[in-house]
Amino acid sequence: MTLPNHFELLATSGAARTGRLTTPHGVVRTPAFMPVGTAGAMKGMHWREVRDAGADIVLGNTYHLMLRPGAERIARLGGLQAFTGWNGPMLTDSGGFQVMSLAELRKLSENAVTFRSHIDGTKIELSPERAVEVQRLLGSDIAMQLDECVRLPAERSDIERAMQLSLRWGERSRRAFESAPEGYMLFGIVQGGDVVELRRRSAQALIEIGFHGYAIGGLAVGEPQAVMLAMVAEVAPILPSDRPRYLMGVGTPEDLLEAIARGIDMFDCVLPTRNGRHGVAFTRFGPINLRNARHIDDPRPLDEESPWPSARLYSRAYLNHLVRSGETLGAMLLSEINIAYYQHLMREARTAIAQGSFADFHAQTREGWARGDIAAL
Repeated sequence: MTLPNHFELLATSGAARTGRLTTPHGVVRTPAFMPVGTAGAMKGMHWREVRDAGADIVLGNTYHLMLRPGAERIARLGGLQAFTGWNGPMLTDSGGFQVMSLAELRKLSENAVTFRSHIDGTKIELSPERAVEVQRLLGSDIAMQLDECVRLPAERSDIERAMQLSLRWGERSRRAFESAPEGYMLFGIVQGGDVVELRRRSAQALIEIGFHGYAIGGLAVGEPQAVMLAMVAEVAPILPSDRPRYLMGVGTPEDLLEAIARGIDMFDCVLPTRNGRHGVAFTRFGPINLRNARHIDDPRPLDEESPWPSARLYSRAYLNHLVRSGETLGAMLLSEINIAYYQHLMREARTAIAQGSFADFHAQTREGWARGDIAAL
């Protein structure tokens, strides 16, 4: 059975694409960066700020939400949107990343992955079918198949075993999703580590199964950036042009720009808020570490031309003071500044693609980062 298509490709510029993804809770403009609210909240930010920054869609996590407060409880309370106050689209990661990141707390079998809860040690079984069920209870607009993510570098035999298991779980996830309400989506996940042949086999098999969209997983997990981008360049052209393409867990502004140039539509990463909590701001000049002593007496804002007010209104000296003093406000301000910069990058990319000038935008953006506006830093 062919799944309905909710994605409209609006324009291309080289391999870069811009489009519109329609979900039950609203439209997502692509390329899109999804801020990560793992447990139903953004660290250090209100949902209002996330929306004002330009985000159309955010990400939650199946594993964490099923442990606390529980998928059934969230369903009784009206789903993630009603529960959290975020009134837009949500995508939920199926828990596949935790198969890797919590390896010491889990056991893997053909049927499922069994976790020992990192909260209280309770045994939790997560099968492909249960992952789909949990995401349905959460009310996620876009659900992900359960997969196994392998940290790189790894032996080819282990990468291939995980890829084949992920394909079998993808088939089971697809069957479990068939009774989902109209408009909701399920994405398959391409695995295969850093082996081109395995990536190709995985992508082609997933296309045969049939999904609303296709994600590239198992990257930014230890391999160099060049390897990650090489895998994206190999996989993206294989995927159906009329379906959204999602690069999971990536990354820096440079990662996003280069992946867009290779045909990727959607991204998520904790980096903007995590780096914000550690005193680093992302700007059109590149990253700026506000812990550095050079900023102690600097009265200038981070970027006087930024569309985000906090990047214009607060001096580098004040941000340096907040960060070095461990004040919560410092982490909050830098997190919102970073999320806003990521959304600005996506907005400018969409405009450039629509105008057929992405190559110029790509070059100008990289030039700004490389130049670093030395006088400003």
